[in-house]
Amino acid sequence: MARLFSMYRWVRKRYEFDERWRRFVEAPWAGGVVLLVCVAIAMLLANMPLTADYYEHFLKTDLSLRIVSPDGLIDWTFPREMTVEKFVNDVLMVVFFFTVGLEIKREVLYGQLSSVRKAILPVLAAAGGMIAPAVIFTLFNHGTPAANGWGIPTATDIAFAVGILSMLGDRVPVSLKIFLTALAVADDLGAILVIALFYGGHVELALLGIAIAIMIGLFFLQRRGETRMVFYLVPAIVVWGLFYYSGVHATISGVAMAMVIPSKPRYNKEFFESKLQDIRKLIADVRATDEEEFPNEDQRFYLRCMRSFASGSVGMSYRLENALSPYVTFLIMPVFALANAGVPIASVEYFDIFRISPQIGAVGMGVFFGLLVGKPLGIFLASWIAVKTKLAVMPEGASWRMLLAVACLGGIGFTMSIFVDSLAFGQPELVDRGKIAILMGSSAAAVLGSLLIFLFSKKNER
Repeated sequence: MARLFSMYRWVRKRYEFDERWRRFVEAPWAGGVVLLVCVAIAMLLANMPLTADYYEHFLKTDLSLRIVSPDGLIDWTFPREMTVEKFVNDVLMVVFFFTVGLEIKREVLYGQLSSVRKAILPVLAAAGGMIAPAVIFTLFNHGTPAANGWGIPTATDIAFAVGILSMLGDRVPVSLKIFLTALAVADDLGAILVIALFYGGHVELALLGIAIAIMIGLFFLQRRGETRMVFYLVPAIVVWGLFYYSGVHATISGVAMAMVIPSKPRYNKEFFESKLQDIRKLIADVRATDEEEFPNEDQRFYLRCMRSFASGSVGMSYRLENALSPYVTFLIMPVFALANAGVPIASVEYFDIFRISPQIGAVGMGVFFGLLVGKPLGIFLASWIAVKTKLAVMPEGASWRMLLAVACLGGIGFTMSIFVDSLAFGQPELVDRGKIAILMGSSAAAVLGSLLIFLFSKKNER
C-alpha cells in the first residue's frame, strides 16, 4: 500500500511539473526570460578567468567537413570556414529568419498587415523607428570607420517587447499591444531588407541566379497546388547553400523560402466536414459491433485518417510556423544569445563605450542613444504625423502618452541588433562596443518604457 501511495505521489508531482512547464512555455514573456538568463550566462562565461579562454576557443572551433585525396588532387571543404559561431549565425539563425518570414507572410495575408487601413499606422511607425536611430548613429559616427553600423539601432526585438507588455497586464490597452506587435513584424521586415541590401559581401551573381531560379520554380509549383512539404524543404537546403556561397547573407534564404511556402490548405472546409462526418460514422459503426476498449485497431486507423485530414486543412506555412516557434524561442534564440552576447569587459575598457576617437568614432553613443532616444522618437513622431494627417487612426482606447510609453519599448533591439552588429564591423573592438551598447540601450529602453506605462496608467486610473 505504501508503495502504491509513493507511486501516486510521484505521478502527481510529475503531472504538476509538466503542467507548470506547459504554462511557462505558453506565457508570452517566457522567451524573454530565457534570453535574459542566457545573456547573463554568456557574460559570465566570457569574463570569468576559468572559462573565458574556453568560451572563445569553443566559438572558434572549426566544424567544416574536409575531404582530401592521398595524392592531393582533391581538397574539398564544406561548408567553407564554418566555425561554431558561424554555425549559429549562418545556419541556426536561418531557421529563425524562416520563422520570421512565415510570421510576416501570415500578418500580410490574414493579420494586422492584411489591409492598408490596418497596416498604415504600424508600417509608418516602424519606418520612423528605423530612420531616426539611423540618423542619430550617423550624427555620432559620420566619417569614421564605425559609420557602417547605422543599421544596428534600427531593430526591435519582438520577444522582449511583447514579453514586457504581457507582464504589465491590462495597464496597456489591447489596441496598443496589437500595434506594437504589428510594428515589430514590420520592423523585422525592414531589418531583413537592411541586412540583404547593405550588409552582404561580394555577390556571386551566377550562384544567386540559380537560387532565384529554384525559388521561381517553387513559386510556380505552389501556384499549381502542390502542398507536399518535401517538395519545398529539400530545395530549401540547396537554396541555403547557394546563398551561403553567393555573398548574400545566408539567413536571407530563410526569409525568401518562407515567401514560397504554401499558405493555402490542401482541403477546403466543405471537403473536411464531409470527410469528418464519414469518419465519425465509421468509428460509430465499429464501436457498435465491437466490444473492445476504445480505440481498437480499426478505430485507431480512422483516427489517423481524421488527423491527416485535419492537418491537410491547415496551410503548410501555419503548420511550420506553429511547429518551429517553440524551438526558435527556447532553443535557437537562447543559443544565439550564448554565442553572441558574451563580451569580455576588459576589451572595452570597463564599460568606457562612450569614448569618442577619430579611430573608432562613437559606436557606444550612437547605438545607446539610437535605441533609447531614436526609436521612441521616430515611432512617436511618425504615428503622430500619420494620425494628424488622417492617413491612419489612433488605436482604440489609447492616449498619446501611453503610445509614447509603448514606443519606448520599441527601443529594445536585442536579437536583430546584435546580429547586425556582427555583420557591420570587421574589428572585434567595434563589435564588442556595439554589443555592450545594445545591452545597455535595450535595458534602459525596457526600464523607461515600463516606468512610463506604470506612471501613465496610474494617472488614467485616478
